[in-house]
Amino acid sequence: MSSKINVSLQRSIANYYMIKNKFIIAKKKKVLVLSVVNKDVLTECPPLGLESLKVKDTQLTASSFKRRGLGPHRGRLNIQSGIEDGDIYDGAWCAQYRDKKQWLQVDALRPTRFTGVILQGRNSIWSWDVVHTYKVQFSNDSLTWKPCMNGTKEAVFEGNQDAETPVLALFNTSTVARYIRINPQTWYQNGTMGDICLRAEVLGCTLPDPNNIYAWQTEPTGSRDKLDFRHHNYKEMRKLMKSVNEACPDITRIYSIGKSYMGLKLYVMEISDNPGKHELGEPEFRYVAGMHGNEVLGRELLLNLMQYMCQEYKRGDQRIVRLIKETRIHLLPSMNPDGYEMAFKKGSELAGWAFGRYSYEGIDMNHNFADLNSGMWTAIELETDRSKLINHYFPIPEQYTSEDAFVASETRAVINWMQNIPFVLSANLHGGEVVVTYPFDMTRDWAPREHTPTADESFFRWLATAYASTNQVMSNPDRRPCHNKDFLRYNNIINGADWHNVPGSMNDFSYLHTNCFEVTVELSCDKFPHASELPIEWENNRESLLVYMEQVHRGIKGVVRDKDTGAGIADAIIKVDEIDHHIRSVADGDYWRLLNPGEYRVMATAEGYFPSSRTCQVMYDYYPTICDFRLTKVPKERLKDILAKGGKLPKDLQLRLRQLRLLQKLSNQWVADCQ
Repeated sequence: MSSKINVSLQRSIANYYMIKNKFIIAKKKKVLVLSVVNKDVLTECPPLGLESLKVKDTQLTASSFKRRGLGPHRGRLNIQSGIEDGDIYDGAWCAQYRDKKQWLQVDALRPTRFTGVILQGRNSIWSWDVVHTYKVQFSNDSLTWKPCMNGTKEAVFEGNQDAETPVLALFNTSTVARYIRINPQTWYQNGTMGDICLRAEVLGCTLPDPNNIYAWQTEPTGSRDKLDFRHHNYKEMRKLMKSVNEACPDITRIYSIGKSYMGLKLYVMEISDNPGKHELGEPEFRYVAGMHGNEVLGRELLLNLMQYMCQEYKRGDQRIVRLIKETRIHLLPSMNPDGYEMAFKKGSELAGWAFGRYSYEGIDMNHNFADLNSGMWTAIELETDRSKLINHYFPIPEQYTSEDAFVASETRAVINWMQNIPFVLSANLHGGEVVVTYPFDMTRDWAPREHTPTADESFFRWLATAYASTNQVMSNPDRRPCHNKDFLRYNNIINGADWHNVPGSMNDFSYLHTNCFEVTVELSCDKFPHASELPIEWENNRESLLVYMEQVHRGIKGVVRDKDTGAGIADAIIKVDEIDHHIRSVADGDYWRLLNPGEYRVMATAEGYFPSSRTCQVMYDYYPTICDFRLTKVPKERLKDILAKGGKLPKDLQLRLRQLRLLQKLSNQWVADCQ
């Protein structure tokens, strides 16, 4: 910024930050300093965005750094290191030298009212490095610096005693400048081996730009949709869901699938043209968020989504109207409300990387579903006759269902929900990365990571791509990696097990125990983004959320019926040639089989019926291909039904029985002659 500050800009700054007529403006050595007397506004300024990557790598510089992997671009709050010591993805900025002249500098690019700093130590499984105390300086030109003061003395702020807990320091007086430096004073010495390492976030309010000086830097921060963009605790979430239900009572229904360990209900919003009822031929879809309580963006996106769909349905948006009329949608915004409440009380930026992640009992629900993979792979290794193997609807092990099993009440509730509603497609919303993962999540032989595909690998890749390619952040070719893996190399999708081994995941359980296909969407680098970032996060994900729901209508669907009675046949098995994973029809005989475009040979079988096959062509259209089946009962079953009803045997069955008796008579005669 020029040493000659524009007079109108200075006047605008003064007027904007006049608080109860108490303000001080001092201009000295090219540094404009504005000190606010009223401290109530200090907590109003959001993070600049070191953690969320809103602050670019080029805006971060340092006095020195040990190596590329410990450069200033790694000095971001909550950044996670790789597992290899010395790689390019280490967990902090670390200075090359161990003295009090080291600093990490942030360029806000324009005049900003700085109000505080949040500090963390180094994330590493190999090293323990924290900064105990530090000073802060400000500048407008990066040449002349003014220290942050505490009265007449230079302020010294308390840093960290451990590497992971974020520590907030609010300045006694906020300061307007362009640059800010964090200057460590004391640190963990570790004898003589302790390094100066830190991760940070800076709090600051960007000043108004009345003369449009910084128009080239302006990025979109809002949304055109009129939604409730803020973080909602349990009571506020329930209130918002109720307001949506009251606004759209004909297409919404709120229900609970169970309770958390602490007794909070797991509320679901159903959106359908006939809520509360499964309609023949209409697929069931679900979004689940908040499995990890501190990964909060998914929760807010689902609350936004239910508001948006209600508003757009009332406006007559044909895309939304069609989706609601042809799909039964279920939104579970908080699977782990106990964990969320803990993280919410800490607040954005201060919950750290893991606080609130687990259930109240300390259970990671993403590893808490029954491991059906191991049993499947063991059976494959032991059984020589593959026709005897099952490839779907794997039963839950008995030890998992016992009351003494270490299974969260929330997990049990979701499993029961899965078993009661015939879901076809789902996505599980997480945070802390930007990528879509698909099953299997668990590796064979417990390898740390290994590509482990399902029989539906190609369709899962389609699903993952449908979300990733329409997401504004994921589809940006210039974005930087969040932490320690560059998912751009994989087009922002990856097989879950190829990332890291996750036994007991909801995705794998859903695929092996039910008809439902499910992926995990990692929504943002920041697990708990500041409320000011929620509107742009909605813009980033709105189209993706809608496009992914529409994929439930891809593939084939139909009804399996009894040829004689026309009644639907439940539990009929739908087999697709060359795909070793079957699905089943539900109570009324309807089924949905997700498939990529192409031609398929499909067979329907059911106990007591002759199998039936047909060729089904899947197109690129929005609508699925209809493939109905009418199965004929085997004579024995038809005879049982007729006799039970006291009816007369039809001629074809009488003829068939005569043929069977004749064959039996001839067989007996042949045996007698041989003797």
